[in-house]
Amino acid sequence: MEYQVLGRTGVKVSQLCFGTMSFGSDADEETCAAMFHRCREAGINFFDCANVYAGGRSEKILGRLIADCRDEIVLISKVGVQTKDDVNAGGLSRRHIMLAVENSLNQLGTDRLDFYLAHKFDPDTPVEETLRALDDLVRQGKILYPGVSNWAAWQIATALGISARAELARFECIQPMYNLVKRQAEVEILPLAQAEQVGVISYSPLGAGLLTGKFGATRKPESGRLIENQMYVKRYSNPAYYEIAERFTAYAKERSLHPASLAVAWVMSNPAITAPIIGARNVEQLEASLAALGVQMTPEWRDEISALSIEPPLATDRSEEKSGFFYQGAKPK
Repeated sequence: MEYQVLGRTGVKVSQLCFGTMSFGSDADEETCAAMFHRCREAGINFFDCANVYAGGRSEKILGRLIADCRDEIVLISKVGVQTKDDVNAGGLSRRHIMLAVENSLNQLGTDRLDFYLAHKFDPDTPVEETLRALDDLVRQGKILYPGVSNWAAWQIATALGISARAELARFECIQPMYNLVKRQAEVEILPLAQAEQVGVISYSPLGAGLLTGKFGATRKPESGRLIENQMYVKRYSNPAYYEIAERFTAYAKERSLHPASLAVAWVMSNPAITAPIIGARNVEQLEASLAALGVQMTPEWRDEISALSIEPPLATDRSEEKSGFFYQGAKPK
């Protein structure tokens, strides 16, 4: 396992982050413990959670597992998604953030969160209010660094500007979706992160199981998130994604690699990515993702794999920029 600094924080994290969304839902406590210890054995020191996962059970289970090694763990949790029926039990208002962080600290059995992420954008709360609440938590020592998940690049850039102007703790960690069929982050989020020296821990490198070798244009298993969970069914409803998955699976098998290992390795090879978040329901699934550590991805190999997918359009309509048109004596208009 190699370790690298996340953004400009000075905090060194493992190449892979383990996501605990399955804790208390798809995985029972015994299985959670087995996966946690396997991650630690592999050298993972970076664990992601959220207050909404499994109705709070994920935080409780993870808290018990890190009890004897808390200071060795870089811990993430999140706030913002509705956690119960109460009208104010969600969003990014100061009120909810202050209540939610105390609950997360209690459930995780810790006195601080290394990274605390705004889980999704809240259109009802001014960004300034959210940033000031997170800054107060930093000053209180309850969180060390704020971060953000599922925000658009313009929203993140707006927040970074406000933080700089008002001298507030800024977002130091971005958590976008990113995999071979979901590459929108390449357009603006990842370039923004590199320009502003913000760490990136992308999630869903396997596309909810789409890139594990089980799916194809005419092939689907009988169970799994992409079959049973309507959120994932909708997210990956484009038939083109399944065609990409079929090409990718054939490509991986021709090279005697597990598709899951190659999919994670492809995400890891993007220079803007600090650490992909891997997840699993059991140790067997986990092993396939951990095997990505042994895949030596070259830039040429990455380009080959990328060509199996659909490249997202540029951030502007000036497609000639990519072809080098501007560098051949032409002047922009």
